[in-house]
Amino acid sequence: MSPEQPISVPVAEEIERPAASRILAALIEASPLAIVTFDPEGVVTMWNPAAERIFGWSENEAIGTRLPFVPAEKQAEFLALRRRALRGEVFTEPELHRRRADGSPIVVNVSTSPLRGPDGTIYGIMSILMDVTERKAAEESQARLTMAVEQAGESIVVTDTRGIIQYVNPAFERITGYDRMEVIGQNPRILKSGRHDEAFYRNLWETLRHGEVWRGTFHDKRKDGTLWEEDAVISPVRDPSGNVVNFVAVKRDVTDVRRMEEQLRQSQKMEAVGRLAGGVAHDFNNLLTAISGYSDLLLQRLPYYSTLRRDVEEIRKAGDRAAALTRQLLAFSRRQVLQPKVLDLNAVVKNMGQMLRRLIGEDIELSTDLSPSLSRVKADPGQIEQVIVNLAVNARDAMPGGGRITIATADADLSPVHAAAHSEVRPGPHVLLSVSDTGHGMSDETQAHLFEPFFTTKERGKGTGLGLATVYGIVQQSGGHILVNSAADRGTTFLVYLPRVEVHEDGARGTDRPPVPDPFPGTETVLLAEDEEVVRHLAREILSVNGYKVLEAGNGREALLVSEAHSGEIHLLLTDVVMPKMSGRELTDRIRPLRPGLRILYMSGYTDDAILRHGVLEDGIPFLQKPFTSDELARKVREVLD
Repeated sequence: MSPEQPISVPVAEEIERPAASRILAALIEASPLAIVTFDPEGVVTMWNPAAERIFGWSENEAIGTRLPFVPAEKQAEFLALRRRALRGEVFTEPELHRRRADGSPIVVNVSTSPLRGPDGTIYGIMSILMDVTERKAAEESQARLTMAVEQAGESIVVTDTRGIIQYVNPAFERITGYDRMEVIGQNPRILKSGRHDEAFYRNLWETLRHGEVWRGTFHDKRKDGTLWEEDAVISPVRDPSGNVVNFVAVKRDVTDVRRMEEQLRQSQKMEAVGRLAGGVAHDFNNLLTAISGYSDLLLQRLPYYSTLRRDVEEIRKAGDRAAALTRQLLAFSRRQVLQPKVLDLNAVVKNMGQMLRRLIGEDIELSTDLSPSLSRVKADPGQIEQVIVNLAVNARDAMPGGGRITIATADADLSPVHAAAHSEVRPGPHVLLSVSDTGHGMSDETQAHLFEPFFTTKERGKGTGLGLATVYGIVQQSGGHILVNSAADRGTTFLVYLPRVEVHEDGARGTDRPPVPDPFPGTETVLLAEDEEVVRHLAREILSVNGYKVLEAGNGREALLVSEAHSGEIHLLLTDVVMPKMSGRELTDRIRPLRPGLRILYMSGYTDDAILRHGVLEDGIPFLQKPFTSDELARKVREVLD
């Protein structure tokens, strides 16, 4: 080469440009992200291997076609994005819904920028796409899980391995009364009620430290101090290495469920005892009728100076106690025969005032707070009096050192919310009868068993445990319900709610019953139908002593024959309800057409279900429940005849 000849030296830019192109091509080829270029019309000009892998179309299939992964329903969206790029915008869309070659959906993150020539003219568009389908699905799953946890009806608590609360859901806040910011960072012991011993918590933590799931029931205390019961499952949460990093507790408030279960058990227990009582009531009542009746007859015949009177009186008292016990058994089991009337509870309370004052003693003050415009209820007057007596006696026994009993009445409209909180309550208009005392009150444990038969806190021999059970049964059978408010050293109030009725239901305005006059001898003829011989003989003797002429029959068919054979007038049919061969109801239906003016008086030792099955109470015919005394029979016969 001659010196004159110029030396050609490569320019660095000419050397670097091919190398840069090769590097760029290698990056595009190896990129894990789909890199796609297309012209202003959307026709693909470049399609890298990642695009093939992600979308499923090969390079040959994609190049020269309009972007294949944009479905028809997304073309308008794609056009708007293309126009932005052609205006020179550089932008990122975090989530676009596209499709693969097999038609399956795909979610992609897209970064888009215009492609410019040397003169700055935009000649195409480049998009870098990342498949975020799995991430999006995971996020949606996480969102659904979060939503489910936040909206769950169960209380959910997440703690660290030391038991420090890290998360609680809204159900926890609603049930406990604590705001989540009050409990995060705290230990769940803030809910402790004191109902569980150390062994309970020791077992819980031993189970969790072994990596096992703990199941059990907590008796916890809310922020306002009230107690509730919850079933809980506490599970360990492990990281990918298998290490326990958290505990999650799912807890369900079962307070109402347990209360209803207890009410069901109580109901079943009372039903079982009631069936037993009802099963023996008939025979037992017949025997008691004989014991009491013949005792009365003996007392009437013995001179006042006789040394035998005391013995007979003791027999009579024992019969009365046995009869009272039977009535209590039938009352709390809701099997006694009720004869309801429209009552003014104010009149009932006033009429009982003197008797109640004698009953409770001089060291206890009795006060009343009676609503002047009280509505009426429909109930058996004698049973309501028994309710008041039993509640007053219970209040007296709760105040051995003296105190005050207050009996109050008021109208009450029970809301659906109140009814929902007490399963046995029906919403609507009621009349409230309350009996309050200033005594020592009752613990929650005592209240839980309060109306159970034979449950008593009194010393042995001081109570049968049937008083409040009897009250419960009478109120339930009368269509009402009874609640109790009490706390240790804060007294007790029993709330008896009875359904309100209109006065015109039987025309009564009150319960002032006229005094029953002493029975006087009669002269009428009575047809007596009774299959129990001892009761029949007793009734015959009582009626005969009182001057009545008695025609006897051992069953219904025999009574019809006696009626046919008797040519004179028969004024009254006194018949047992349940008899072999022909019941009292059937006898009545057969004999009435033959003797139109005949008065009817039913009697029975059976319980209300048997009486109702025979259709007796529906007739409105007078009814005498066994056991009865000689005076009661004489009075009832005279009352029906008059």
